[in-house]
Amino acid sequence: MTKVRPKKYLGQHFLKDLQVAEKIVDALTFTPPYQDVLEVGPGMGVLTDFLLQKSDINLYVIDIDKESIDYLQQRYPQLRRQIIEGDILKWDPAATFENKFGLIGNFPYNISSQIFFRVLELKDKIPEVVCMVQREVANRIVSPPGNKAYGILSVLLQAFYHVEYLFTVEPHVFRPPPKVQSAVMRFQRNEVAKLSCDEALFKRVVKEGFQNRRKTLRNALKRINLPEKIRHLSMLDLRAEQLSVDEFVALTKKIEES
Repeated sequence: MTKVRPKKYLGQHFLKDLQVAEKIVDALTFTPPYQDVLEVGPGMGVLTDFLLQKSDINLYVIDIDKESIDYLQQRYPQLRRQIIEGDILKWDPAATFENKFGLIGNFPYNISSQIFFRVLELKDKIPEVVCMVQREVANRIVSPPGNKAYGILSVLLQAFYHVEYLFTVEPHVFRPPPKVQSAVMRFQRNEVAKLSCDEALFKRVVKEGFQNRRKTLRNALKRINLPEKIRHLSMLDLRAEQLSVDEFVALTKKIEES
């Protein structure tokens, strides 16, 4: 049988450095305890090989590319029932997992932000994420308030996860080499089971604020129709990038209660 080799898809660059691959896999802490792990976009299986060496986990892989699926089924016959052909952005975890699961992968650069929004939707099912993304995206996610890189994903992910920038990965360890540096990150679910405000409104306040980030929040949030009784708040004279996660929660509560 002719072996199928997966092609590059969705902006993905395949990792070829085994030391980097092992370091990424070792970044999973399995804290709090979980056994199921889903690898996103395994490609040639460089992370998969190291994940399979961890005998105490139940490994699943998901890939949208048919050629990659054919390749993975040939290379890992022991995983045949755990190879999912599908789109991580549309996949239903309930069809695969009864319990919580960790997420790991070299995320395709051009859908990494969409994957993070999907993680937020599934935050109560995903206690830990280890991923490689474009360095610029990683810097944005871990950025603190007051920094120009601080944005929508910074606030939303930091609201529910402890986010860490672990290490930088240079272009030459990929095939083909990307034109940018990459970074490996780890997210671990924090103690916040639920925000103390309406979460849908919180997301809207954050998104509206940063979509008009050069304006003060008083002007940036005009489409929300701020209640008259809170228009005097001093924080509305600030720009979105100046508010911490807790301050966004406090502002959302003020809007909600007015």
